[in-house]
Formats: sequence, C-alpha cells, structure tokens
Amino acid sequence: MTPAFDELKNTIKSLPGFGYRSAERLALHLILEKPEKAESLVQLISKAVGTIKSCITCHNLSEEEECSICKDPSRNQSLLCVVERVSDLISIERSGSYRGLYHVLGGKLSPLQGVHPDSLNFSTLENRLKGNNIQEIILALSNDIEGEATCHYIQDNFLQQHPARLSRIAFGLPSGGGIHIADAQTLQSAINGRQGF
Repeated sequence: MTPAFDELKNTIKSLPGFGYRSAERLALHLILEKPEKAESLVQLISKAVGTIKSCITCHNLSEEEECSICKDPSRNQSLLCVVERVSDLISIERSGSYRGLYHVLGGKLSPLQGVHPDSLNFSTLENRLKGNNIQEIILALSNDIEGEATCHYIQDNFLQQHPARLSRIAFGLPSGGGIHIADAQTLQSAINGRQGF
C-alpha cells in the first residue's frame, strides 16, 4: 500500500471503536468506492470542529454558549445527573428515562493516569450547586474503582456546603462497564432504580 493510505488507515485506527480491519475497510471505502463521500466527510468534520463547543454550564456539546438541554425550561431544574463524558449524556438522553439537567465531568479521577480533581469540571459543578435549587444529584458514573473514587470525592467535597440528596444509578452493567455501552432499557432501569449514596 501507499504511505498516504497507510497514514489514513492508521489515523482511522486511532479513533475509538476502530480496529485494524475496520480502519482498513473504511479507508478503502472512502478512497476507492466512494471518494465523493470523503470530500463531504472532510467538510462536515471541519464544520463541526469550527462550530461545536462545550456548553458553558454543563459541558455538553453546543453551537451556542448554552446547550439545548440547559436552555429547556421544561427540564426538571431540581435534578442534576453527573456523568463522565458527553457520550454518557447522549446514551441517557436516548433512553428517554430522564428529564433533568446534566453535568459532564470530562472523565473520572485516576491519579495513576494523571487525572486529578483540577483536571475535571468540578469547579463549574460547585458553581452550579451554589446558584441553583438542585435537590438531587444523580451520580451516573462507571461501576469501577475510578468511578467509585469520583463518587466519594463528590460526596466528601460538595455535599457539606450544598445539602442535596445524593443518589447513584442502579447498575445492570458488569463491574467495570461504562454507561456508553448500555442499551436504552438497561439505562432506563438504572435511572429508575437509583439509590441513595
């Protein structure tokens, strides 16, 4: 193969969800079978990178300062669901089981990987708790050691100053599983079966 093809294939392979064969198939498809789609894809990626940003309130994707969820007055303003990533927020929204607000941390605490409290969106979480009437914080974090550590950090550092009910979603996922891999029914059961933390 050519160096340009290998570079394209390796770049695709570095994306989440792509292995060697799927990256190679996509690269071949874009170059040989549908080159017109490659041009369109390049333009769409460039447009998305230029227009999509992080919501200043919850860190969801948005084309404006605030995302459509934060601006929606029909959402339950007393519920705040804390998730690790935007992909988790999208999965919960797709399940249709939750109508409150969100806060995207941008990951979970993992000192071994260099992820400390100042690496995550804890300061904006604290600001939201001060300025709003949040009555329940739902922790929708992964069911692993780092997720547990992040839950305890939130409990220890935010709930003394901000009295709100703290709950954690019930898990129908294997230990170590992530929110983004769950189907809609599992997420609906997890949200509905949340318990005090």
